[in-house]
Amino acid sequence: MSTIQVNMHEAKSRLSELAERVWAGDKVVIARAGKPYLDLLPHQAAPSPRQPGCLKGKLVVPEDFDQTSQDIIDGFEGGTL
Repeated sequence: MSTIQVNMHEAKSRLSELAERVWAGDKVVIARAGKPYLDLLPHQAAPSPRQPGCLKGKLVVPEDFDQTSQDIIDGFEGGTL
């Protein structure tokens, strides 16, 4: 993996080639007036929206869920074990 920097004009001329390099793992920085201006990145699909309740009826909460032993509490709060 390597990083390459190209100017805006060169990026326009070589867009397909630069896109292939990005997908191959290279980092492409497009410069404007010799200074980094933007990065060329591969597209990432947006995550699907959350569906509250999709696990309803599939999880079981034990009866003693909210009863934590004192040694575990002490471990989190800085007490000695």
